[in-house]
Amino acid sequence: TMFLVGLSGGIASGKSTVVAVLRELGCAVIDADVIAREVVQPHLKAYQQIVRHFGTDILLESGEINREALGSIIFSQPEKRQLLNAITHPEIQKEMLKQVLKYFVLGYRYVILDIPLLFETNRLTKFMKHTVLVY
Repeated sequence: TMFLVGLSGGIASGKSTVVAVLRELGCAVIDADVIAREVVQPHLKAYQQIVRHFGTDILLESGEINREALGSIIFSQPEKRQLLNAITHPEIQKEMLKQVLKYFVLGYRYVILDIPLLFETNRLTKFMKHTVLVY
């Protein structure tokens, strides 16, 4: 059997120390923050939807999304933040599930889902054996 364990904690809570220990103990770790940055890379579905809704002003010269520019928009406009989440969260969750399946096939016993506190985890929480909050 494989156990899914949700791991969360605020900034400077010591979460990365806990993650390092769990990795050392042989757990697979899926990092939602890393995936969140990956799904918005140019030419991917989420990237195209973000550019369509937020315009090309949020792009760097390289064509990548300017996270600061996008951040200031969603910080001041809650409805824009909801829109961004509606675009990115399904893609993040899809990628997390893909990685869960990969680790299952590789025979890992414990898979840690490292998820920020503010992430709507409702879709994945029902599959978790345990959830751990680091504080």
